[in-house]
Amino acid sequence: MMKHILIPEHRKLNEEETKEILKKYNVSRKQLPRIKINDAAILELNPEKGDIIEIIRSSPTTGKSYFYRVVV
Repeated sequence: MMKHILIPEHRKLNEEETKEILKKYNVSRKQLPRIKINDAAILELNPEKGDIIEIIRSSPTTGKSYFYRVVV
């Protein structure tokens, strides 16, 4: 996994986690922000189109913030 202070942690969700996130936020894959399949931050995750990537950013106010992107 890439380790750099400016690159937040990226994690590919499995199918069950993906269903939970889409249901929790009441969105479809098409409504999520996109991340390109050749983005350097996710290359080691062996992404496929349609995968959901969880991005975990450190935040001084909330501790951790979670963001979700669909691979295109």
